[in-house]
Amino acid sequence: MRDSVTLPPRVDVQSGLGEKGPACLRVWTGRETWILDVGAGPEATSPFVPDWLEGADRVFITHDHIDHIGGAAHAIAAGQPIHCTAQTARALPPGAKLGLLAERGEACIGGVTVTTGRNGHALGGVWLHLGIGQGLFYSGDWSEESRWFAFDAPPPARVAMIDASYHLDDVAQADRRARLDATLAGARGRQLLFPVPPSGRAGELALHLMGWGEVSLDDACKQAIATALASGGLAPGCEALARLLDQPFDPAARFLVCDTPNADGGEAWRMVRAWRDAGRLGGDAAVVFTGHMTAHARAIAAEGGHFLRWNVHPPLSDQIRMLDRLDAHAYAPLFCSNPEDYLLESRIPARLLLNEGAVL
Repeated sequence: MRDSVTLPPRVDVQSGLGEKGPACLRVWTGRETWILDVGAGPEATSPFVPDWLEGADRVFITHDHIDHIGGAAHAIAAGQPIHCTAQTARALPPGAKLGLLAERGEACIGGVTVTTGRNGHALGGVWLHLGIGQGLFYSGDWSEESRWFAFDAPPPARVAMIDASYHLDDVAQADRRARLDATLAGARGRQLLFPVPPSGRAGELALHLMGWGEVSLDDACKQAIATALASGGLAPGCEALARLLDQPFDPAARFLVCDTPNADGGEAWRMVRAWRDAGRLGGDAAVVFTGHMTAHARAIAAEGGHFLRWNVHPPLSDQIRMLDRLDAHAYAPLFCSNPEDYLLESRIPARLLLNEGAVL
């Protein structure tokens, strides 16, 4: 803890502004120093930097995707308390000093009211609202278009640090589904692999594909989907996925939904190698990437695949609506390149933060 309590609350971006890189923010609450997210990647060239944790009193993690949780082992080694939901805690290395957060609720932590709500992006994922200054909102990753995960609207906040992974792209999920359907209709007779994060788009994508043919899930996706179904609170119709959970993984099924999202590990990578060895990759078997692609994924796509985005982050219109809802006066668009491009968007009602920090 800092010796002085005279400094006003402040937020600074350690990583994630101007790049699709590790998520990590540093907040001085007026009493303590907090770290919001401890990401690594998604590129292998973007590790977590342990120095980001220096002097921190506690750590908050919004969800269990690697670019938000990948550096958690360093916080555990430093003995820093980690605050996250019970579901996110399952992905932590052993030995964490846990402070569990509700997926929807309020808690007083270090003298600050911390409000959480479901982020519509990942199983157990939340946004954070800190009752310091005139309010700080940190979205982590978020989506309001999911037919699988629930989203809760946050309270007002003067400063907003928001997920802008799609930059100025403004294509709605309905249009994404239509483009996927057109591809599926033209791919009769081909086997398609969809690499996914199990706790992310796996369930929603599998549910959509069931309307087109046989779907098989790997064990990692089955486990995440079973947990989501058991937790309740999903959209009507999601229970249809239950019939896939007792079926063994079938590598001959028309649609394969498998971990990992960039096919750099897990069942997805095993399938890519098997298809490549059999001379099928790019022929009667193809890989469909639906999220951020690392260099590894781009190489696979060039050999035998496609990119068809499935929205799990907010398009531009949802980013603007969020700032309106928050009545935000200042904001930072995180997790995208060239955030200065937002200066050209006249519909945005708040001041753009490009200096990596703001007094609250």
